[in-house]
Amino acid sequence: MSEETDINTNNYETAPLPLPLDEKIGGIRAVFGGSSDLLIKRARIAGNDIVIAGLEGMISNSDTSRMIMVPLMNAPLPDRLPPEELFGYISKKMLLSLDTAILTTYGDIISRLMSGFAVIMTDGVGKAVCAGIQGFSARGISEPSSEGSITAAHEGFTEAIHTNISLVRRRIRSPLLQFRLIKIGTVGKTEAALVYMNDRVPHKLIRRISSRLKSLPPETVLGYGSAEPFIVRSRPSLFSAASTSERPDVVCARLIGGRICLLIDGTPYALIVPAVFSDNFQTVDDYNFKPYYAAFIRIIRYCAFIFSIFLPGVYVAVAMHHREILRSELLLNLACAEMTSPLPVASEALIILLFYEIIREAGIRLPKSIGGAVSLIGGLILGDAAVSAGMITDPMLLVCAISVTAAFVIPSLNQPVSILRLLCVAAGGVFGLFGISLAAVMITADVCSLESFGVPVTSPLSPFTPAAAGDIILRESMDKLTVRGMTVEKYRGADI
Repeated sequence: MSEETDINTNNYETAPLPLPLDEKIGGIRAVFGGSSDLLIKRARIAGNDIVIAGLEGMISNSDTSRMIMVPLMNAPLPDRLPPEELFGYISKKMLLSLDTAILTTYGDIISRLMSGFAVIMTDGVGKAVCAGIQGFSARGISEPSSEGSITAAHEGFTEAIHTNISLVRRRIRSPLLQFRLIKIGTVGKTEAALVYMNDRVPHKLIRRISSRLKSLPPETVLGYGSAEPFIVRSRPSLFSAASTSERPDVVCARLIGGRICLLIDGTPYALIVPAVFSDNFQTVDDYNFKPYYAAFIRIIRYCAFIFSIFLPGVYVAVAMHHREILRSELLLNLACAEMTSPLPVASEALIILLFYEIIREAGIRLPKSIGGAVSLIGGLILGDAAVSAGMITDPMLLVCAISVTAAFVIPSLNQPVSILRLLCVAAGGVFGLFGISLAAVMITADVCSLESFGVPVTSPLSPFTPAAAGDIILRESMDKLTVRGMTVEKYRGADI
């Protein structure tokens, strides 16, 4: 029979499987358009023609031989069997894989093939059976690159979603922890997992997020940044209404707190909603330290956040508009330093900060073997040469260095901090301390007005929730924290 078929890439999703084997093969080949990674293996068992299909690089060849080919060849079957009986024997008694399913449409087959399944089809049967024998290469579990820890586990998510699911399941061994697999992207059909605790998240919110995921407009989703704007749908802001993490233990803590996490195949970061601003200043180590030291470290992080944004702007405002508030000795040193620079104070600060962003971006994009050398050359050699040449002054370089170093304490806020720092320098240079005050009010208003699925980002401080206030700036003892059982749904209840 000819393998010509009317099945194509536009109508295969719900098209039923025909009975003839050649038509099934022709339909699959038509959908893939003759792609060379489609593997088709024909065989004849009990007087019937069968086919085993898979995608090269997505399935394990050794597992295919051991779990499918060898049992098929050695099956104690008579010389002839009706096609339905043979299909029933293969699907119920022969396959050794735990992950099996019966497929009835071309859409089911294509989806399973691209997920690393082997598909077995029999002539004369309008169904197929698949077995999970994934064998694609993936990076092994390694230490998180952006969320370092001293006392916590040194495990981070990988790009393989099923590995990430196992990392979460291993830490929360409860049937209340649920994973809902969803295909996202109109063309790419990327696999994503919605993770939540069934007893701590409103089912209405789960249905709402699931509906948004299934209707994502991007053709393919290669990272959380392609999905976040369509899931959260918050107003424009420099700050995000969702948070991310590459640590399984952090994700588990958020799940226990009633959050919803999204794991996307191909990215080692989990997207967490609803977001709370105070999460950026908490680490896993805080819960392994003594409460007094954890509180001390958190206060340092909040101070570092303020310094990273406002310190260069305040320096520029004082140097240009409010020199009278400085001591005479400090004012004299500042005047002597500025006399050697050909640039205005505000322009000098903007140049230094922009130069830092260039160095940082170069260090990230270059290979790791030379990325450190770029940072060393830019930070020490070029900086010292610029000061010696009189292009920039020592006080300005020191202030910008403190601001940049303070931003390293809170890496999750690096994007808004980088922009706000420049805006504060401009505001301080034009309006002085009044401009800095105005910028501080606007930043505060921006954060306070941001919500994530009805939960204010500033919760539980605004609106104030006393039961959760013991783990924001200060950290109470573990015996008090463990008995409260606070979830973000209670933050929402305090607001609505």
